[in-house]
Amino acid sequence: MGRVALAGVSSDALDLTAHHDAVQDRAAGATVTFAGVVRDHDHGESVTELEYQVHPTAAAVVARVAADLADRDGVIAVAVTHRYGLLGVGDIALAAAVSAAHRQEAFDACSDLVEEVKRRLPVWKRQVFTDGRDEWVGSA
Repeated sequence: MGRVALAGVSSDALDLTAHHDAVQDRAAGATVTFAGVVRDHDHGESVTELEYQVHPTAAAVVARVAADLADRDGVIAVAVTHRYGLLGVGDIALAAAVSAAHRQEAFDACSDLVEEVKRRLPVWKRQVFTDGRDEWVGSA
């Protein structure tokens, strides 16, 4: 059974290196990191910024997802944080890291971690376009 090194939501800028470092362990043969970065476009439209709003249960949901992934065979440690508030293009919205005994376990677990957070996290996203319009999306 692995450990949860970091899990939650934050309004502070996310540090991918801190997530990587948090999952380091002598037993790990692989560490995989992921940075979900705010891009400058969506569905053919130019985006200037995003705003994420989270439900009060969001931190607990991320912690549960991280704990579920940490229980996988071969997973040593998990770290994942979703940012909320106003983010600009290039900011990290989701940082994740997984260490595991073997590379494929690390790749698979990190991918599943990101997908499960995206699926279960109660978060709403407002996209601001270059022409000044904005759009709310039901979940990230």
